[in-house]
Amino acid sequence: MGHTRKTEEQPEQQLWEQLNKARAGMLGIEGSHSHMQPMGHMADKDGAARLWFFTSRSGDLFREMGSGSHAHFCVIGKDQDYHACLMGDLTENRERGKIEQYWSDIVASWFKGKDDPDIALLEFDLRDAAIWGSTRNPIRFAWEIQSTKNSDKEPDVGARAHVDFTQPKGSAGREEAGKRH
Repeated sequence: MGHTRKTEEQPEQQLWEQLNKARAGMLGIEGSHSHMQPMGHMADKDGAARLWFFTSRSGDLFREMGSGSHAHFCVIGKDQDYHACLMGDLTENRERGKIEQYWSDIVASWFKGKDDPDIALLEFDLRDAAIWGSTRNPIRFAWEIQSTKNSDKEPDVGARAHVDFTQPKGSAGREEAGKRH
């Protein structure tokens, strides 16, 4: 069974599970003329709808960002049966405690230490996410494709959901039920 049922019933929980499994995604600044770029992310340890990224102050992303920007972060599951696009506000966070909290050996390999003047910690406050979960079952996929080949019906190979992080958790708007596609 693929991700479809969880996409429909628990999209926010599924999103955080997938983000914890993925090493990186593609991050880009809305309205920028630069390409999205691969970035390693860290989920907020305090449970907020937030991701964190370390980047270089001298890099394109940081320069394009300015004092803050609206950004997109896209993640694809390892088996290519899960896709998510997250939108939110991206700003620099200069709190020393946050750098300490999210520092790791992986981050250290890119910088000359926590006091490197080129290091920037980016805070990505999520507004919403679009999620697509699809079947992993190749037989079901082939059946759906074949059975709808000469009809007006679309193949039922997955589900789509939307999560609005601006609504309080548990409210009707926080998780929108998934839609079959």
